[in-house]
Amino acid sequence: MKFPRLLLFLGLMILFSCEEDQKTGIETSKEEEAVVIEKLASADLIAKRFSTLSNSVGNIDLQYPDLLDSIYSKRDYKPIWTDRALREDLYRGIERAEEDGLEPEDYHLSYLKKSLSNLSELDDEERSLTEIILTDAFFSLTSDYNSGKLDPKEIYSIWGVESNKIDLPGLLDHGVEQNNILAAIDSVVPKHEVYKGLKRSLKEYRELAENEKDPIFISEEGESIKADEKDERIPNIKRRLKELGYWDNEIADSLITYDEPLQEAVKEFQEKYGIETDGVIGGGTIKTLNKTYQDRLEQILVNLERWRWYPKDLGEQYIIVNIANYRLHLVKGQDTLATHRTLVGTEARKTPVFSDKVEHIVYNPTWTIPPTIKSKDVIPSASKDPDYINRKNFSIFNQSGEKMNPHEVNWSSSKVRGYTFRQEAGPANPLGLVKIIYPNQYMIYLHDTPSKSLFNKNIRAQSSGCVRVQGVLELAKTLLNDQPKYDDDKIQEIINSGKTTTIKVTQNVNVHHLYWTAWNENGSTRFAEDIYKRDAAIYKLLTEN
Repeated sequence: MKFPRLLLFLGLMILFSCEEDQKTGIETSKEEEAVVIEKLASADLIAKRFSTLSNSVGNIDLQYPDLLDSIYSKRDYKPIWTDRALREDLYRGIERAEEDGLEPEDYHLSYLKKSLSNLSELDDEERSLTEIILTDAFFSLTSDYNSGKLDPKEIYSIWGVESNKIDLPGLLDHGVEQNNILAAIDSVVPKHEVYKGLKRSLKEYRELAENEKDPIFISEEGESIKADEKDERIPNIKRRLKELGYWDNEIADSLITYDEPLQEAVKEFQEKYGIETDGVIGGGTIKTLNKTYQDRLEQILVNLERWRWYPKDLGEQYIIVNIANYRLHLVKGQDTLATHRTLVGTEARKTPVFSDKVEHIVYNPTWTIPPTIKSKDVIPSASKDPDYINRKNFSIFNQSGEKMNPHEVNWSSSKVRGYTFRQEAGPANPLGLVKIIYPNQYMIYLHDTPSKSLFNKNIRAQSSGCVRVQGVLELAKTLLNDQPKYDDDKIQEIINSGKTTTIKVTQNVNVHHLYWTAWNENGSTRFAEDIYKRDAAIYKLLTEN
């Protein structure tokens, strides 16, 4: 009988504790002051405040002065934050923004902490200002959760993901009507598993960065270190690997040979951090070893911001390409159906970030040369030697669609740039046996390649912008699995024919080309090489704002 009584006692304790937690908050008013405070500010006081309102009030910068004026005028300047629970919820929502890598001070935390904890002592003017700042804080916080603090279209010349839309006044009205501001805030927080994992990584790396003391620095001067070579930096490399959890063996300054146990530790480190897993300690590996936990923390903060830019709903079934990690995932519902290695654009010809929808699949595809390759590669080569066109199995068509003889083309004419250059299907075609098309302004698609060995490399930014996919025939087969007539035999028959064949995809499949360099996988934080050198610039902008 003692055990059930103990459970009952513990249950009552938890109940009373929860009730006490609900009563506890930033506001510390006495009960007899509650009636005065609930009013917070009259319509007349708020209207008076708006008559002199600008983009800033004292040392407070308002993020949405025009929107504030609009919504308060529509409600005849009646106060919104008349309920203590609403104010408390918003304040708690601002406090916990730190868990998502946002800065609570950006949402007037210090001001609200001071005013809400002393509401009964505020004069009329201060109460009316508190009302307005609460609304501005709600708008700023929910907007940043919904679509990020930064606008990627202002950062990148090419950006193909639409900004997440939000009705800020409508969201506020709903939160007030439901008497649940926290639920309103939560409704615009990204729900994708990568974002959730990054929040866990953020907590971990904040602790690691806080506790990191004078990490070992390895000299970046000198040649790459290969197996069995001697190098004075070896002891410090071991010490740095030990700090990062990759080395447990003896460390002695006299042992400077790059032996097999150290090679295995280096390979494990390289694999986790997206470096070529060749065991060679080159400049890239040393630079990565020298990155501190603070550096990694900043990288996580940058990637949390990126995920606030990306679509809230990726779709029921979608293909997602992480450009930086050279991976493609086919996802349906909550399940990852397949993962494929990819090759993406070089630094000079970056694969763009955008979203679209699969339309059709082409077997034995021809390759229409993209404008950049045409102007920078094909035309200059053909100008020197017209036979280059025949050797590459290219066809040239003028603006009227007539096929041109490369020996009769005036290669110095500006008209050449308007011609269409096409490589016919065949073993030399860089698109291989199949391409997956989702029409877009960038002329980007997924495709096969005859150069299969490239997928074995860790660093795979080697294309001209399109995405080459390892095992793309299997991916195409999955996209057609709702059309029984295109079974294995039929597809093989099409391939063997050598004829270019287009098949419409009837499944609804979105495609998302995204870029992220940190994520949490199976409880471990992973990092990819920032192949397009974007992280540092984003972090600088975040901290400037």
